[in-house]
This record gives sequence, C-alpha cells and structure tokens, in this order.
Amino acid sequence: MNKGALRLYKKLKHKAFQPKSICEVGVFNPEESNILLFIKENVKTTLIEADPEYASNIRKYFGDLPTLTVIEAAVYDYNGTVELYKRASSTFIATLESSPALVNDNYKKDKKDSFLAKSILFSDIDTGEFELVSIDIEGAEWFVLKHMNSRPAVISIETHGKYYTNPHYDKIKKWMSENKYELWFTDSSDSVFIRRGTFKVNIFEKLKLLANELKFWLVRRKKIFKNLTRKNK
Repeated sequence: MNKGALRLYKKLKHKAFQPKSICEVGVFNPEESNILLFIKENVKTTLIEADPEYASNIRKYFGDLPTLTVIEAAVYDYNGTVELYKRASSTFIATLESSPALVNDNYKKDKKDSFLAKSILFSDIDTGEFELVSIDIEGAEWFVLKHMNSRPAVISIETHGKYYTNPHYDKIKKWMSENKYELWFTDSSDSVFIRRGTFKVNIFEKLKLLANELKFWLVRRKKIFKNLTRKNK
C-alpha cells in the first residue's frame, strides 16, 4: 500500500468521516490504490483504469467483490478513443502538454510505448453519489472535474510533484473555489480538498499546509534557477 493512501485513510478516520460511495480515477496496480482501505471495508466503489494490464490486475486482485465496479477506460474530454504513453504509474494521455513523466523523468515520447484506449466523459459514469473521489491521471485531472456531476465531500487530486505542476492547476483552483471547496492538506504529489462544512480544519493542519506550500515553492524556484544557469553557460 502506498503511504499516501494510508495517510488519507487515517486522517479521514480521525475526522470520523465515512463515505458511502467512492471513486478512483487512475488506479495503477490495485495494491497502489489511494482508497484501498475503504474498498476493503466494502464501501461502494468505482475504479477507473485506462491500461488493460492494470485493469486486469485490479479485477484479479479483488475478484467478484460485489461492492466494486471496474471500468477500463481513460477519462478525458470526449467519448471515443485516445492515445496514451505507457510509463507504469506515470502513464499519460499523448496530447497533454506536460505530465510527471515528461517533466520529472525527462521522458521522450516513443511510439513503441503508446497504446490506444477507450475514452469517456466522467459524467457518463458519475450518478451524483460519490462522496470521496481520488484523481491521479498524470495531467488530465481537470477533465474529471470539468464533467463531474457529484460534489464529493473530499477530493484528492494530483497537482504537483518535484518540478511538475499540473498544467490545469489554475482551472482546478477556480473550480474548487466556485464549488465551495477548501484545501485541507498536501503531500508530495496530491492536494486534498474538502467541501466547506464537511469538518473543521484545525490550526495545526493549516500551519502544516503553509509549510508544505513554502517547500513546494522553493523546489520550483530551484528548477527555474537550474534552467537559467544552464542557459547562461
């Protein structure tokens, strides 16, 4: 299990928050699911994974769990087919301007790594009942929010990581503000938002959030400085 999943689970349990319906977009392998412990509690769950290999692993891992629905597709801005580049947990949609693989790993697109997947609108599977949604699709997270029918109490979304910043971060922040969400906490890659009034964010959580924001800002400045140094050589 990844550390982020355990952290999210423990923090929500500490707040006495227990969702009845949850969703994860971009799962990778089942052991890495960001909502794994809730799934094991038999919470009604929808898992969406574009890569056939990982979708198959998910089905095998959970078996015929009656509370689980697995959808093999890429969530994007239209229904049809989309090209992706397979980079394990950093698999990304080909048309994206940036992703963790491109920014942090300096990956160069190679056609031998590409594959086609079914693409869907999130609104096609979102009935409006999701109370916790986790989104990690390597730069395409905005397209989940854009077509979301639910207004979950908690949304975990990949927004950053080392030198990477989500290419749609400004749209994500605007959507969160317009739909009455506040930032609860961040980790090395994700930002977790809560709908205002879901539970109280205490002063210690707010201070930790500010400290993390400063740390991320310093990392990004370091990247800019390195780039300027290279250009001046």
